[in-house]
Amino acid sequence: MAREFTLDSAFGPGSVFVADWPLCQLRLQDDARFPWLVLIPRVAGAVELADLSPADRTRLMEEIVRAGDRVRDLGAAAGRPVDKLNVAALGNVTAQLHVHVVGRRRDDGLWPDPVWGRAGARPYDAAARAALLARLTA
Repeated sequence: MAREFTLDSAFGPGSVFVADWPLCQLRLQDDARFPWLVLIPRVAGAVELADLSPADRTRLMEEIVRAGDRVRDLGAAAGRPVDKLNVAALGNVTAQLHVHVVGRRRDDGLWPDPVWGRAGARPYDAAARAALLARLTA
């Protein structure tokens, strides 16, 4: 019997659902310090890239590029153009396969250090979150 995709509960508190793309659930990381999206392939039991079919690995790469375009757009819209995209599939806290796409600026306060596992996240206020979600789904 095939298992259904279920989102790991760890994603709920720190991110907000944006949309379902062809392969991935797209989520906005709730940290106003960075334009930051998370892609979670809707493939039951996927932990590693090898758990995806070759076609899904190709699709994931296309969705990463698409998410990078969205991250750059969010940075530009906020008047803070992105200097560099950080893309990573980390699973130390949440094993479910997911890919972070984070817009970084040389003056972002954590540069050049990684953003993962760092304290100080600033959740979006409701109006800013709604505006971002509207921009991401337009």
